[in-house]
Amino acid sequence: MKRYLYFTLTLIFLMLWSSCRKDFEFSPSTGSLEFSKDTVYLDTVFSNIGSSTYSLKVYNRSNENIVVPVVKLGLGEGSQYRLNVDGMAGKVFENVEILAKDSLFIFVETTIDINNFPNPEGKYLYTDYIEFDTSSNLQIVELVTLVQDAVFIYPDRDNTTKIIETLTLNVNGQQIETELQGRELLPSELTFTNEKPYVIYGFAAVPNGETLTIAAGARLHFHENSGLIVTEGATLNINGALSTDPETLENEVILEGDRLEPLFSDVPGQWGTIWLFDGSINNTMNYTTIKNASVGILCDGNPNALTDNLTITNSQIYNSSNFGILGRNTSISAENVVINNSGQSSFAGTFGGAYNFTHCTIANYWNTSYRQFPALLLNNFVIDEDDTVIIADLTEANFNNCIIYGNDNPEILLDEVEDPGVVFNFKFTNCLIRFQDNNDNFTGPNYDLTNTAHYEGNIFNLNPNFKDSTKNQLMIGDESAANNKGLALFASQVPNDILNVNRTSSPDLGAYQHVTFPEEE
Repeated sequence: MKRYLYFTLTLIFLMLWSSCRKDFEFSPSTGSLEFSKDTVYLDTVFSNIGSSTYSLKVYNRSNENIVVPVVKLGLGEGSQYRLNVDGMAGKVFENVEILAKDSLFIFVETTIDINNFPNPEGKYLYTDYIEFDTSSNLQIVELVTLVQDAVFIYPDRDNTTKIIETLTLNVNGQQIETELQGRELLPSELTFTNEKPYVIYGFAAVPNGETLTIAAGARLHFHENSGLIVTEGATLNINGALSTDPETLENEVILEGDRLEPLFSDVPGQWGTIWLFDGSINNTMNYTTIKNASVGILCDGNPNALTDNLTITNSQIYNSSNFGILGRNTSISAENVVINNSGQSSFAGTFGGAYNFTHCTIANYWNTSYRQFPALLLNNFVIDEDDTVIIADLTEANFNNCIIYGNDNPEILLDEVEDPGVVFNFKFTNCLIRFQDNNDNFTGPNYDLTNTAHYEGNIFNLNPNFKDSTKNQLMIGDESAANNKGLALFASQVPNDILNVNRTSSPDLGAYQHVTFPEEE
């Protein structure tokens, strides 16, 4: 009985109390709103590609519930911006309520066609503003977006913009339909200049017998699940050049995703790969930066060609969600190449092949909780769909005056399936290597560090003194164990480092000659 009386009195009290509340009585706004920012800057977007979503917080600091008669874009329904106010999408909103001492979120997006504006000259600054209230109570927040024009390469589309074309490839003289969305480049598209960026949807393929030439300073941006394919008999030549500005790399060729916002600048796995097919020929890359791919370069076949399937020089590959360079029974020559932050290995030479790396920095500072392989992986086999192990010759894998390092230990793995009919030739000469097998997990002749057939003049487990490996700054400092440890023979073959500093008099290991890092303030 007492319990029943208690709940009855409580219910009556709550009913009387709620009937006296004024929480849901709203007064007109008086122009005293406050904002988290006075201008919303939407980072640079490509023409016709949607932006990220940006937020603005609107505060009611008063003790009164208020209603804002109008919240709208200054250009109204014709604005290129889109708003979402308290969960409602649109461009004009009426009677927007904000409780006392409370706030609301406004989300802003845009998609802009630069061709709708006069004389864009490659870039156009698009602006609008959000109006709050009217007349004497009017308050505004500016909206600013830089729109960049580009050359777009994408498969054919139907009227609903659905991609309807998949890539057909010529393999050993046969036309093979693939599941890859994409198309072959047209003759008019086989030279990429630095006049405008290129935005690629799907896989753009270089046809048999053709060469794709990419000029110094070109910028290539790939959408999700996109990339370049160099087919049988085709060639890729990336002709980047030395830059004078280390921030903009104005003469390098840069390949990355199509999201230009700073938030995406170092996000791995935004696009597919550069795939050099078995049978592609004389592929070259110079002063090239490849970042944020799934696999930076996938190179297949031609292990015994007179010229290497890929010659890569003075180039950088960062933030690959799987491999920086993945070679599969192929031939690669690399000089002054820097690879870092790969979800698996930074360089993997698999299923045999022929590899020559001189004055390269092969590092991996990816989170060790997620990657399974070391910075450098060599093996001589592949397992087919029937779980059959197929082996091939590793005819050579030479690493000369290199740094092979990372945040795991060891950072090399030599995974050989032994067979008397197959060779497994490799040698590390004058390299700085992280390899410390305290538990004797790595045994056998491949890991005999005293065997001069495989190891000569190397340094193990000493600090390379990278400037900042987390930011892909792999220049070495005054305290580096790599300083002046290079063999002159290899330095004479690659006389200048990746920044064009001469190294012949006292060569350091890796792609960089050491510098004095400025002291942090």
